[in-house]
Amino acid sequence: MARKSQPFSMRLSRLTDELVTQEARRTRRSKGAIVEGLAEEALRTRRFSGLAFRGTDWNRRPWVLGTALDVWEIVVASRSFASTPEMAAKTDLTEPQIRLALAYYEEFPEEVDEAIRDHQRPLEQLRREFPSIETISAE
Repeated sequence: MARKSQPFSMRLSRLTDELVTQEARRTRRSKGAIVEGLAEEALRTRRFSGLAFRGTDWNRRPWVLGTALDVWEIVVASRSFASTPEMAAKTDLTEPQIRLALAYYEEFPEEVDEAIRDHQRPLEQLRREFPSIETISAE
């Protein structure tokens, strides 16, 4: 778990405070947690232009704009190609989109690796976690 920094105070405009208060009420989180989460996402999207975040309040994940793919999906797919140019030539992704996902991965490898692990669970584990799951044969 990341260590917290020293507390500091800030004043929000009336409108921003209302919006943060509404979001805190909607998500049942503190106003501080709302502001922290929004600030972190905004700073990451500024550093990695062309990236956005989506998902539920408790499971936000980065994805590459102009694609339907999360960063983790591009990272996994990149492992099947010898180079970024080859991947761009053989997929619908552009070299800048691939480089963006790989740059994000380089900066936040633990986060992306965790997403990869979460999405590549063995079928038996999924059956234990979701007993009513039905599988469809590829035959």
